[in-house]
Amino acid sequence: MGVDIRCEVRQGTRPWRIALLEDLSPGGFRIGCLLQARQELPLRIRIPGLQLLSARICWIRNGAVGCEFDAPLHIAVFEHIVRAAG
Repeated sequence: MGVDIRCEVRQGTRPWRIALLEDLSPGGFRIGCLLQARQELPLRIRIPGLQLLSARICWIRNGAVGCEFDAPLHIAVFEHIVRAAG
């Protein structure tokens, strides 16, 4: 089951931006609109209450991006995010 959650994302030295991680799973997520995303740069993610996460962009289509975590989320961490998302 995927979940949607608001967080902050950043690529390179760009400022942190609010984004909605859609269809979040232990392995990755989608962001519906991330303008000027560059597939060759890692993405940093700040979810409140968690350590900084890293992901790589697997695809970009019409401003949307599909991402894979560098290391899959531990199942207990994913379950915590699902509970916190409501």
